[in-house]
Amino acid sequence: MASGRRLISTGSPFEKAFGYSRAVVQGDWCFVAGVTGYDYAAMTMPEDVAAQAEACFATIGRVLDEAGFAMSDIVRVQYTLTDRALVDEVAPVLGRHMGDIRPAATMVVAGLISPEMKIEIEVTAFRARA
Repeated sequence: MASGRRLISTGSPFEKAFGYSRAVVQGDWCFVAGVTGYDYAAMTMPEDVAAQAEACFATIGRVLDEAGFAMSDIVRVQYTLTDRALVDEVAPVLGRHMGDIRPAATMVVAGLISPEMKIEIEVTAFRARA
C-alpha cells in the first residue's frame, strides 16, 4: 500500500463483497466511493429518493469528518439517479447540501446494483493547507 494512504470503512457489507473502501485518503485528497441511502447498521433503505439523498449526505459527512475533511472541502461530485423523473424530487436536497459549496458536478441516469437504490452520490474532497 502506498505510503500515507488511509482506507476508511463504514462497515457496509458491499465494501468487502465488492472489494473497495468507503473512502481513500491520500495526502490532501479524499476520494469517497459512491454512497447510497442505506443505514449500514440496520441495512435499511428509505423508499423516498429525497430521504435516500439525505442519508447519502449524512454518510458522506461522517466519512469526511473521520478523514479530517469538511463538506466544504468537496471539489467534485457525481450524482447517479436511476430515473430522470427523480431529478425534481431530489434537487432541493442537492441544493441544500451542495448549493454553497458548488463543486464541479455530473449527473448520470443509470441502473444501480439493487432495485431499492434510487440515488448514489460520490465525492472527491481536497483540503488546502495554509
